[in-house]
Amino acid sequence: MTRSTPIDHQLAQLMLGTEFGDQTLRESMAAALKAKLLEGRPLEVYLGIDPTAPDIHLGHTVPLRKLKHFQEAGHNVTFLIGDFTARIGDPSDKDKTRPQLTTEEIAANVQTYVQQAFKLLDPVRTKIRYNSEWLSEMDFADVIRLASNFTVQQFMQRDNFAKRLDAGLPIYLHEFFYALMQGQDAVVQQTDVQVGGTDQTFNMLAGRTLQERDGQVPHVVLTNPMLPGTDGTVKMSKSLGNAIEIDTTPQDMYGKLMSIPDEAMAVYYRLLSSYDVDEIEQRIADIASGAIHPRDAKMALARHLTAIFHGDEGAAQGEAHFTQIFQKQENPDEMPERVVAEPIGLLHLIADADFARGTGAARRLVQQGAVRLDDVRIDDATLTIEPSDEARVLRVGKRNFLRLMPVGGG
Repeated sequence: MTRSTPIDHQLAQLMLGTEFGDQTLRESMAAALKAKLLEGRPLEVYLGIDPTAPDIHLGHTVPLRKLKHFQEAGHNVTFLIGDFTARIGDPSDKDKTRPQLTTEEIAANVQTYVQQAFKLLDPVRTKIRYNSEWLSEMDFADVIRLASNFTVQQFMQRDNFAKRLDAGLPIYLHEFFYALMQGQDAVVQQTDVQVGGTDQTFNMLAGRTLQERDGQVPHVVLTNPMLPGTDGTVKMSKSLGNAIEIDTTPQDMYGKLMSIPDEAMAVYYRLLSSYDVDEIEQRIADIASGAIHPRDAKMALARHLTAIFHGDEGAAQGEAHFTQIFQKQENPDEMPERVVAEPIGLLHLIADADFARGTGAARRLVQQGAVRLDDVRIDDATLTIEPSDEARVLRVGKRNFLRLMPVGGG
């Protein structure tokens, strides 16, 4: 049996969880990465993120985790803020034009992005850059020069553009510029490796084209698949209600992780955990063979991932909360409170507590039997909650609790 070399092990760790959709491309990128590793120097690696929203969920951390792998291996990593590209909006994986953000919106989102990224990356060893540094300095001649390296046919082969064309939906000329700008990011930084999601493949390969034109060795492209949400099938998205935000409470994070289907555990281990590649594959094999019960494996996973963002103490709190609520079927000791001083409709109360996005969603929760008052199921969506002399507990779904307090406490 051939023993793996340190380079082979590092390559396996860095390739873990990557997906290319094409075996030939995968083999090509793996060979190119190994060749760069054999040079024995710190590689220049970057991840670019457009601050299009203020919050990051676990799906966003997948490429951040890959960047962390390179950082732990001693390479130079850059977290590139696409403050200039965000003004256009990436058309990748979109069936319509993205709205363009204002400078003020971008600046506000940047602050949150960097703060949340440092929950994974070492802030001392991470270089933060903004692509407005060079893109804002380009003139129209520069844009024409970049555009001359690509054809319209190449862009129209992109699935999202082709679908919009077939559907008669508009495709604006400025959307073609996004790949050019991201490609220029790689050229300016003289990048060895770029990490990103599979939806970024076209843009990342554009960087290789522009690097080669400028006499640079094309960078290695490492793409990660989209993380499935708590439903285990559709990619994680806040708008779809299947996301796990990293700034949520440890109790909420642990509980949501315990809600993912058993079959999603393998991809969560590979894309999110900080374990060594060999340990990850052993844990997945143990689950498949029945050596470890899926419930125990999921609790270990939830504890591990919650600890990454909230520390060991936070993970312990999350697990204790889950055990109390879901295994012992008890109300939590701590929950938000609201004084009920005058009658209020149940649906408005649920919506006001942010347990549902509006009264329509609250009504559906009632119809699904997901609402209980003092552990009694509520089926009447028109119910009015009256003031009471005693505290009561409203439960919505599995994780949302609200203590209804009388005037003056109780």
